[in-house]
Formats: sequence, C-alpha cells, structure tokens
Amino acid sequence: MEWNLRRMESELRHINPDLLPSKSFKKPSSGTITLNVGGFLYTAHRTTLAKHQGSFLEEVANGKKPVQHTDSMGNPFIDRDGPVFRHVLNYLRTGELQLPDDFREAGLLRKEADFYRLCELADAVIEWETQRANQREPAFLEVTDSHERSQGLKVYCSDATFIDKVKARLVQISKSRLDGFPEEFEVSSNVIQFRHFIKSEPGSRLVLKEDSTFVCTLDCLKLETVMLALRSGFRLVTSLDSSKGSIVAAEALHFVK
Repeated sequence: MEWNLRRMESELRHINPDLLPSKSFKKPSSGTITLNVGGFLYTAHRTTLAKHQGSFLEEVANGKKPVQHTDSMGNPFIDRDGPVFRHVLNYLRTGELQLPDDFREAGLLRKEADFYRLCELADAVIEWETQRANQREPAFLEVTDSHERSQGLKVYCSDATFIDKVKARLVQISKSRLDGFPEEFEVSSNVIQFRHFIKSEPGSRLVLKEDSTFVCTLDCLKLETVMLALRSGFRLVTSLDSSKGSIVAAEALHFVK
C-alpha cells in the first residue's frame, strides 16, 4: 500500500505533534554553545561565558576569536584540562568559587584561570588556598633525650612529612654510606627513636646501627633536627632542663607550627 505523505503528516499531527520531523530535530539555540574541553563536553549560555570582558571564553562566545580546532561534532575544541573546567564554568555561573573540601588541584585551577584570562578567579583560588592553610591543625614536634641507652633520642612529629625530612638529613650527614634510613631506628611514620644503639664515649655519644656501623654523633643529630625544624617554620615553645645553656643539652624540646 502506498502511503500519502501529506495524509500521514496530518494523522501524526493529530495523534502527537511532537512526532513530526520538524518537531523532533530542532536546530540548536544560538543562545547556547557547547565546548569540548580536553575531551569533556560542556554546554552553557553564551552570556555566561561572556561575563568577563577580554577573557578567552568571552572572545570565543562572542565570535571575536576564530575557532582554530573543532571536534568531530563541530564543537569548538580547547586543549586544556577537562575535569577542572567544571570549576571554571561554575564560577562564571555563580560568581563564587565553590570547591569540595578534599580538592587538591588548586595549583592547576590557578593555571587554568590564567589561561582563560580570568584574573578574579585566579585571585579567588589564592584566597581559598590561604583560608585552607589557616584552617589546618598546627603540627607538633617533640624531641626527647633521656641520656640512657634504653631510651635514647626520640623524635615525634604529628606531620609525617617532617619525619621524612629528618630521615633524609640523617642519611646526608652520616659518616658512613647509607643506602637509606636504617629501619631499626624507625618506629612509625611519625616517630623515629635511636635506642639500644647509642654508646657513650668521652665527650660524645655515638649513633650506631645494629651491626655497630657508626652513623653520627647524637648531639649532631639533635642539632640538625632542631635546625631543620626552625627552617621548616616550627617555633620552640618549651624546653626542659636546658640549664646548661645549650638547647642541644635539653632533655625535651617542644615545637609547634
């Protein structure tokens, strides 16, 4: 049976106008634009992208900047970080920088803001980083020396990255060639303790490995730890038994940052 196309169209309009081809395939609105950013598609109003005069996105939205690259669908292609662009777009939509608490790519977002020439966004990221830094809990550092071989020297820090610095420094100042930090001195990621392997000699105490390999003097290790703490931004708050006039002679030192 041969269908009459006009009759078919009339019947479709009567049943459901949305089934007509003219209704099903609408031309995209000129008020919106779809961007392909690093393989991620984002659709936004042109007015949203054009909020900041002179920005890269404003030039793209208003046709001031010729599109150099397009994807297979004809969308403008921007060879930048795709996932991070959502924060750029949200800032343009709301005028506020809203990042998740566990966001760890502030540096990358600043670079993206610079690329898109969004100075206010870059400033907002810097302010966010500053606020996050101020909200961090203070780090606590304790250096204790019982002057006994059974206890020895103990270094505790709530910031495990500082302990890593002390380990690396010990390898550098060691009188013996060490491939890495001796495991017998490591208690946990936050604690290192030089016990059982400290021998007293006239005028100095020596840090020895289990195989009696000489590492360094204990006073040298204490001094290096204190200097490293001060260079890392720690400040001394209390010291116990420093009557001998030397901070290295103190039995306990407490720092905070």
